Amino acid sequence: QVQLVESGGGLVQAGGSLRLSCAASGRTFSNYAMAWFRQAPGKEREIVAAVSGSGRAAYYANSAKGRFTISRSNAKTTVYLQMNSLNSEDTAVYYCTSGPTLHTNADSYEYWGQGTQVTVSS
Repeated sequence: QVQLVESGGGLVQAGGSLRLSCAASGRTFSNYAMAWFRQAPGKEREIVAAVSGSGRAAYYANSAKGRFTISRSNAKTTVYLQMNSLNSEDTAVYYCTSGPTLHTNADSYEYWGQGTQVTVSS
């Protein structure tokens, strides 16, 4: 059974940083792309960043470019999202997800974590 467990969310002031982690188990981690999505109250879930199974390819939403970095450790079966220069628009629940290929569409991913809340105070 595939499990994804996020951690690292919390309350941070605008301009600050957070590092989210997602520990995966249940299948061969390096065979699957990983992604971070987020959902703010009253808004649709949107992709933040994604990384291929090898880690050689990555995608960033425009809102994340230059501020966020996605990375993975296949040895630790963990994916990370380093978030810098946070602002109030980054406030959301952040979800980790796993799927067969790197994709921007949430429907392409198979398994989801429970989410971790990120709140940025101004």
